[in-house]
Amino acid sequence: MRVVVALGGNALLQRGQVPDAAAQVDNIRRAMHALAPLTDDHAVVITHGNGPQVGILAMESADDARLSQPYPFDALGAMTQGLIGYWILQAIGNERPYRQFAAVLNQTLVDADDPAFDNPTKFVGEVYDEAAARALADRHGWQVRQDGQHWRRVVASPRPREIIETRLIDHLLDESVIVVCAGGGGVPVVRTSSGDLRGVEAVIDKDLSAALLAHRLKADRLLVLTDVPAVMEGFGTTDARPVRRTTPAALRALDLPDGSMGPKVEAVCRFVELGGKGVAAAIGNLEEALALVDGSAGTFVTADG
Repeated sequence: MRVVVALGGNALLQRGQVPDAAAQVDNIRRAMHALAPLTDDHAVVITHGNGPQVGILAMESADDARLSQPYPFDALGAMTQGLIGYWILQAIGNERPYRQFAAVLNQTLVDADDPAFDNPTKFVGEVYDEAAARALADRHGWQVRQDGQHWRRVVASPRPREIIETRLIDHLLDESVIVVCAGGGGVPVVRTSSGDLRGVEAVIDKDLSAALLAHRLKADRLLVLTDVPAVMEGFGTTDARPVRRTTPAALRALDLPDGSMGPKVEAVCRFVELGGKGVAAAIGNLEEALALVDGSAGTFVTADG
């Protein structure tokens, strides 16, 4: 089968973990060890987030006195695609040295008039206490919001409309290449009146981009991998229980946190609704990636449940 995998941020960096390169390389090594068995029997596309990494680069750029303006977010997103793509390629290549792998630097088309540009919601960078976050916001002209018990910077997150390099990725899959792409949702671009592409200040939700890519590639499965075993009904209560097999409508009816599980649920629901009969999506633990394919683990979503 064709399987698109969306790696959660915990596969790269644990919350609160010092964002040193060595820590991230070690996390990715463990993630690829868990994911490698999936590549033995399926054509796999690996996508990933970039929130902490793009935030670190943005901070460095903003503090660089040599620059008249900080680097824009589309450029920073491209940098993180190359960086994280390299780490993933090396780790998965060491697990399966007889396979071919490619990291594709790709662009994701968004609408220039998307209302998200006026309402930044996407968390990037490290976590701070409220005082530190507000001080940084005043210093750099950022917008910040509360993220759980902490505060973080937020940037615009427009809806992805098209993955520009889809045909190239499709060709690589036909050649039995395992593809790493759509890092951080892809580099955000808009199309100008002349038809040219131009980068914009935004970070795209990686799960929504993965769902769009999976649909365009006619994938059989979309796996959203995280650090929890399944979507939980009654999350945060003593009556919480895992949701095993369900439909998009039933999953959307649950009361889920907007900033964490909400976007993952929306991504799998969109993919299943667009793909119809025969496709399925799953949300679950990275360590159970292979079992998620047939629904023997995690939350398995199909059109008929």
